[in-house]
Amino acid sequence: MLASLLPDAAVAVEAFEDDPDAVLFPAEAALLVRAVDKRRREFTTARICAHRALTGLGLPPAPILPGDRGAPQWPDGVVGSITHCAGYRAAAVAFAGRLRTIGIDAEPNEPNPEGVTAQITVPAEEGWLATLNRTRPAVRWDRLLFSAKESVYKAWFPLARRWLGFEDAAITIDPGTALAGPVTASRARGTFTAKLLVTGPTLDGGELTGFDGHWLADRGLLLTAVTVPHLDGEPVPPVPDTR
Repeated sequence: MLASLLPDAAVAVEAFEDDPDAVLFPAEAALLVRAVDKRRREFTTARICAHRALTGLGLPPAPILPGDRGAPQWPDGVVGSITHCAGYRAAAVAFAGRLRTIGIDAEPNEPNPEGVTAQITVPAEEGWLATLNRTRPAVRWDRLLFSAKESVYKAWFPLARRWLGFEDAAITIDPGTALAGPVTASRARGTFTAKLLVTGPTLDGGELTGFDGHWLADRGLLLTAVTVPHLDGEPVPPVPDTR
């Protein structure tokens, strides 16, 4: 599912069940000494996905530890993102010489918890959100909005190294198209754009003003993904030799 939202340069690994026999690196396991079972399971499976994604790039698995503001610390020359929700864990990685950044998020296709939508929505989003909630209710657009903003933040942070609040980006979601198969009303894919409402970092001599993303509704889940490619002709970091 997730791979369909990402460019060919990225490797995505996802899991719908937890492996009770999964083994973390000691440094990762040490982070779970006081964790409750739910946190232990979701962290472990998501990290195993990350290890396997690195393998998909031709790199050896490595411990993925939280860094500044909890963002995953990837090996040198790699960008990536991790997500988990009930019934789903995933990671996506790419060489930094091929993508600048990746942000992914997964949520259940269910309404936001009470009060959340009002906290994350800016005026520019209210019109399309009300329309889609009324005309396409099988997709929970309020939760998709939350997911899109999470993916935007995860893509933003490695570039800007500073906080981005829900109120700092205005999302526009294209309603997309339904997918063939059973219960087509709740199976759909599309795109979204994010306009930054704060000053973005400087990239390629210009200010970053927004992001483009893709979304998918399937199997009771909402997935979103944001990537930022390098511009044509832009000097990029070398891709590590994995031979």
